[in-house]
Amino acid sequence: MTDTPAVPRLKRVELTIRALILGCVLAVIFTAANTYLGLKVGLTFASAIPAAVISMAILRAFKGSTIWENMTVQTVASVGGAMSSIIFVLPGLVMVGWWMDFPFWESVAICVLGGVLGVTFSIPLRRALVVNANLPYPEGVAAAEVLTVGSPGVDQSEEAVRENKAGLGVVIVGSIVSAAFAFLIAARAFAGETAKFLKLPAFLGGGATGVGFGMQFALLGAGHLIGLTVGLAQLFGLLLAWCIAVPLLTSPDFVAFLGSHFGIHSLAATLASAPPEELASKVWRNEVRFMGAGVIGVAAIWTLIKLMGPLVGGLTSALAAQRRRAEGEVLDRTEQDIPIGIVGGLSIIALVGIASVLALFTQGTPLAASAPILVIGGLVYVIVIGFAVAAICGYMAGLIGSSNSPVSGVGIIAIVVASLLMLVVMAIAGVPADPSFVAFALMVTAVVFAVAVIANDNLQDLKTGQLVEATPWRQQVALIVGVVAGALVIPFILSQLNGAFGFEGGPKGIADAPLAAPQATLISALAKGVISGELRWDLIGVGAVIGAIIIALDAVLEKATRGKIKLPPLAVGIGFYLPAAVTTMLVVGAVVGWFYDKAIAGTKYADVGRRMGVLLASGLIVGESLFGVLLAGVIVGTGKESPFGLIPEGSAWPAMLAGVVAFAVLAFGLYGWIRRVSAKVAG
Repeated sequence: MTDTPAVPRLKRVELTIRALILGCVLAVIFTAANTYLGLKVGLTFASAIPAAVISMAILRAFKGSTIWENMTVQTVASVGGAMSSIIFVLPGLVMVGWWMDFPFWESVAICVLGGVLGVTFSIPLRRALVVNANLPYPEGVAAAEVLTVGSPGVDQSEEAVRENKAGLGVVIVGSIVSAAFAFLIAARAFAGETAKFLKLPAFLGGGATGVGFGMQFALLGAGHLIGLTVGLAQLFGLLLAWCIAVPLLTSPDFVAFLGSHFGIHSLAATLASAPPEELASKVWRNEVRFMGAGVIGVAAIWTLIKLMGPLVGGLTSALAAQRRRAEGEVLDRTEQDIPIGIVGGLSIIALVGIASVLALFTQGTPLAASAPILVIGGLVYVIVIGFAVAAICGYMAGLIGSSNSPVSGVGIIAIVVASLLMLVVMAIAGVPADPSFVAFALMVTAVVFAVAVIANDNLQDLKTGQLVEATPWRQQVALIVGVVAGALVIPFILSQLNGAFGFEGGPKGIADAPLAAPQATLISALAKGVISGELRWDLIGVGAVIGAIIIALDAVLEKATRGKIKLPPLAVGIGFYLPAAVTTMLVVGAVVGWFYDKAIAGTKYADVGRRMGVLLASGLIVGESLFGVLLAGVIVGTGKESPFGLIPEGSAWPAMLAGVVAFAVLAFGLYGWIRRVSAKVAG
């Protein structure tokens, strides 16, 4: 476990009104940024470190602020940002046509009730997974280090003060640059992405393929944060999809072979005369992505299987500790959770609320006659599956970090199980398949997913609290406040993005530039396919086989290189599934971040430089994402597809060349600048 500097004795200022207010403001900002990023690329970023840096810079101006007060701000902001991961499921209700928009109170109820359960379910797990499990908690430890170095009263060294101020400046500058570049793309001064498609010669099968490249600083920042190992694994998935799967599934001879020998059919047979762009794009969207779903599903299940042993051991340890406390063990302040009676009461209130939401959902639908069994079954599902995923996701966050934890894989498994249960209800009730069954499965899964993503983040925050000697019950109160803050803003942002751009597979937005929303697209397709019986199990099965091969290859590489080279199966699946233009820039960001870290590795400012790199990446994500939300609001408000368009569409202006040059110059300049800032901070 990584050690942090000892926290000195200070007057305990921890759960304050100003900390909660500042935390809520930051929660709204990071929730908006993560919502946009998640819908665009299927990834979210951990906001704990930038929130801690901003908090320290602001609260330093107030007398008497402490490390624990900054901890409160970071906790509220972090969990509010994590709440945005509900967008991996909730847009599915629009995609299947059940909602036309996002009803405010219903959406808020799903987020708040599921989020509160995520908090209460993770409280009994704190001792098992935070205190006793000896997990690395990479983001939690890093956030504790940032807080310990920079908080007033902990380290008043001149270097700490300089780093704190410089860190805030890096976040702000990164945000401004990425927002300005995104504005110039919206103004058509720069091209945002490009793609090239081609028809392969006959000796290569005669199929089609393509390559895409996006120029978004948010993707560059996200790539920096995911790291080289994950980035290269995504590149491997991209190559599997576009250099093997798409060319094969668009090859007339190979398609005929699959149909005659395995009964697998491809759209290519009906698109033989289509241009390469249409042929490759449709086959990728409607067939290759389902293979990617199979890879993701197998990778997620494998990850869960690997974690079961350590998880059971941690829970056994927690039960033993609880017995010792019952026999008279005195609890230290740093072991004081919210009393179990209050935890139980909050859980019951949340479950009653969930039952009410599910009961109201069934009214006026074919589900009404089966409402009692659906509500009771839904509650049992939420309790059993919800607690299981809280434990699993909490453990995964401790093992590999919140940002890398495969919660989307949990969502995939949850929707398949929920959809299969809907089939059982349909058989018992003797009713045919109906869209309401799909929507109900998505609704229940959304609640379970809210539990998963909050537990995934909470235990990371509780680890930070343990390292800085925060009071657990105060931190847990802050977690609940963060859940509410994030939940209140999500429906508004989703409505704006839906109206402006739309989502893949759903109604078109004003700009007709649908956001990929990869997880929501996949989860809604799985729900519809299972319940209607039309799911392409053949393609998912092929993907599952590919996933099993990747798992084996990862094991071989890890053993042969003694852990130096890995091929994370889930990352490969995501690279297989995401649009090529997104994956390529994520890979570029991962490589750029790796080169930057290598360049500063031997310097005296290496540690400061790495932290500045994380803050720059976070700023790049926040700036572009917030501009994307603003752009959506302007599009909806004006009804114009390109409200900031300064250069006419179809102009002779070389937007692509200008965009590539400007992007490269700005990226190089920003990384050079933070290197100089880091050297100056370190003196």
